[in-house]
Amino acid sequence: MADPAAGRAGRSPRPRALYAISVAAELTGTGQQNIRLYETRGLLTPSRTAGGTRQYSDDDIAVLLRIGELLQEGLNLAGVAKVLELEAANVKLHRALRRARSRPQ
Repeated sequence: MADPAAGRAGRSPRPRALYAISVAAELTGTGQQNIRLYETRGLLTPSRTAGGTRQYSDDDIAVLLRIGELLQEGLNLAGVAKVLELEAANVKLHRALRRARSRPQ
């Protein structure tokens, strides 16, 4: 799942990348190869340095932790992708509802 905020006007910039893949793996209890696989499958898109080194933000760490939770619940990567997609859509709908409710009638 690509970063939904990346490249969209009116959205906040991507969170600052802080962690190398080795640190992200340690923080989330998963292997570096798994993290690369999740990226290949489109479950997350870390920032990259000018030299191409992956850099992970706190938001990326949260996604990796969520992926781990979903895998523990027995989902495969296709199921994880769908859940992450639906959760992102749910957040977007809640924000739209909040904006609609805050407009003067």
